[in-house]
Amino acid sequence: MQATVPWIRKYAPKTLAEVQGHDRAIAGLKAYLTGYRSQKKRAALLYGPTGSGKTCAVHAISRDLGLELLEVNASDVRNEAAIRERVGTALSQRSLFFRGKLILLDEIDGLSGTKDRGGLAAVTKLIRTSAHPIILTANEIWDSKFSSLRSTCELIEFRTLTYQSVAKVLSRIALAEGVEADDAAIVALARSSGGDVRAAINDLQTVSSETRRFSAGDLALLGGRRQTEPIAQAIMRILKTTDEAVARAALDSTDEDLDEVLLWLDENLPREYGRPEDLAAAYDALSRADVYRGRIRRQQHWRFLVYIRELLTVGVALAKKEKYKGFPSYRRPMRPLKIWQANQRYLRRRSIAEKIAAGTHSSTRRVIQDMVPYLAAVCRQDAVAAVAIAEEYGLDSEEIAWLRERR
Repeated sequence: MQATVPWIRKYAPKTLAEVQGHDRAIAGLKAYLTGYRSQKKRAALLYGPTGSGKTCAVHAISRDLGLELLEVNASDVRNEAAIRERVGTALSQRSLFFRGKLILLDEIDGLSGTKDRGGLAAVTKLIRTSAHPIILTANEIWDSKFSSLRSTCELIEFRTLTYQSVAKVLSRIALAEGVEADDAAIVALARSSGGDVRAAINDLQTVSSETRRFSAGDLALLGGRRQTEPIAQAIMRILKTTDEAVARAALDSTDEDLDEVLLWLDENLPREYGRPEDLAAAYDALSRADVYRGRIRRQQHWRFLVYIRELLTVGVALAKKEKYKGFPSYRRPMRPLKIWQANQRYLRRRSIAEKIAAGTHSSTRRVIQDMVPYLAAVCRQDAVAAVAIAEEYGLDSEEIAWLRERR
């Protein structure tokens, strides 16, 4: 019976001291929970790759701090009603035996799509009114749908585990299970796991639980696990190589869609390609990829997808005559942020227009077209008139400042 127990559960960290490779994240999480009453943000959002130990760390710290833990998986409460019923009830109840309570909402990035309508908004509202600390976990939090959630949470990053940290965990488990493990095989398995310690433990149990042996030959039985690489690493492969085969395979281990890849390349090409002719050739490849994207959207000619991929990988990689030295820091595309900022400006304009429309019995569209430019000019030129306009239509100071800055 004991042999059937999954090792990931059997050897899950019982205390924070047993959590490997996340000293900085653990320190941040512990500081957040121990000083929760003085924290401005009422929840912490742990994010990082699959299998890096986020959920295990929450279980371990709840034991260390003597907190009652209620764990809810986001896939089980996907809409507003379910979240309010399950999580809202837990937040309103006292802990058993008067212990502190900790709510874990796991895999929050599983909330998406029409079936989850209102789910993220409900979570955000509960966070703002919670009397107990809430911990959320996610793999990827930079999607625009999480913008409101990010602003209400303390963000704590769990980075990809190094292979050395994964190897330590595997060696400890092999020793406890009496598995005669070859050190080189343990290191090779740790390297191939891509930082996913949970997957590595499962693999070790799969090939050694019966034979109690693990060697380099056993790695072939695993068939080569496909690992997902960060998008920045895939971009580095494209920008650093002049080998057609390497460039073409650069996106094989990333789950990012091609639109996201195009944005990353657009943002980071000037950081890597120093010669103007190389940069021009690379952007020519990007622009042609964008043309094919447009044809797919308008005409649904999905056969063009292969051309987009070829241009974004081989086209960009071979645009340079030779590799560039050094390793610049690639950064996330800024265009989505700028789009978000522009949308915020439009929201401010619409808020102002709706207030004026209500006071003048006009349509919001007509106010935006005719009255907003006029009132903006008045506010810039006459501070007294700006105060009168604010009182007349119920505009706040930020909205008046927006009108003054409008040209």
